[in-house]
Amino acid sequence: MPTDLYQTLGVARDASKADLKKAYRRLAMKYHPDRNPDDDQAQDRFKDVQKAYEVLKDDQKRAAYDRYGHDAINGMGGGSPGGGAGFGDMNDIFGDIFGDIFGGGRRRGQSQSRRGQDLRYTLEMDLEEAVAGIEKEIRIPTVGRCQTCDGSGSQDGQMDVCSTCGGQGQVRMQQGIFSVQQTCPACGGNGRRISDPCGDCQGSGQVRETRTLQVKIPAGVDAGDRIRLNGEGGAGMQGGQAGDLYVDVHIREHPLFQRDGDDLFCEVPITITTAALGGQMKVPTLNGSVMLKIPSETQSGRMFRLRGKGVQSVRSRSSGDLLCRVVVETPVKLTREQKDLLKQFQESFGEDGDHNPQASGWTDKVKSFFDRMGLG
Repeated sequence: MPTDLYQTLGVARDASKADLKKAYRRLAMKYHPDRNPDDDQAQDRFKDVQKAYEVLKDDQKRAAYDRYGHDAINGMGGGSPGGGAGFGDMNDIFGDIFGDIFGGGRRRGQSQSRRGQDLRYTLEMDLEEAVAGIEKEIRIPTVGRCQTCDGSGSQDGQMDVCSTCGGQGQVRMQQGIFSVQQTCPACGGNGRRISDPCGDCQGSGQVRETRTLQVKIPAGVDAGDRIRLNGEGGAGMQGGQAGDLYVDVHIREHPLFQRDGDDLFCEVPITITTAALGGQMKVPTLNGSVMLKIPSETQSGRMFRLRGKGVQSVRSRSSGDLLCRVVVETPVKLTREQKDLLKQFQESFGEDGDHNPQASGWTDKVKSFFDRMGLG
């Protein structure tokens, strides 16, 4: 064997344990006696690899070797296929590879029960209900606990030792030169099986049902909020824990208000007369109506903020605002007399642009644009 154990494994002296394990696994598979039955040199190489890994995987032995060299490990033993870092270590290492493939890892006596599924339910409600809070009754198709066997899956409540694995929960499979353990397919690793399955649930401990629940919706919830009800999801299998129910909130479209967080928006139509002369408008809120003062010469699209008239937050308990956007409405279905009056009203302005500042400013911008483009 080379005097340097790191050279034997083909790794650097600062190699991590993961690097050591990876190198050993690769070389052990390459030089294993079962793969090289007529090659004495390969078998000697295999023993060298075993001994090198046995020393370097142990922190104390590795420290002694790094300090004193090969003399420090004389008499430590190991190296034979039957002991030290032999086939026992091989099973440990290759078990990491094949454990996931063959489903290994479940220990004897581990319960076969499984947690129930989480469920989702979309709850539609009006804006007023979401803002004020409400208790809603919902009906959910789900999987419930079998009442006949109390969720155990056994008609008589008894479970027998699994005949396939003898109660071990695992069976051994031979994969070429490797012996691999896997979870028993008959009992799922539990080591015990139901000899007399429940007739109502066929041994699963679950039955389909429609459940009626009362869901309390807190005041201030918004679209997209989710309420979690612990243990109200699907029943677990063979006595397992029930899943959870997630209630997703959906708010129906409102005829007056649009919501943005804790603020509410609404449009308020006003007449030309009110916009020009000013006045008062009664506007709705979620708690009744309030008077909105419209100053004279109000332009269409102006926004008015009514503080504290929005939604009370479900998280901070502070209230948002109501934002009212006024829209000046053009009168329709005018009589001849009304049209004549409007013409006289327009003619009374003459050429004075002070009465229409936005229109005058827009006209000036258009003229400047055309001049720059050479289109004037």
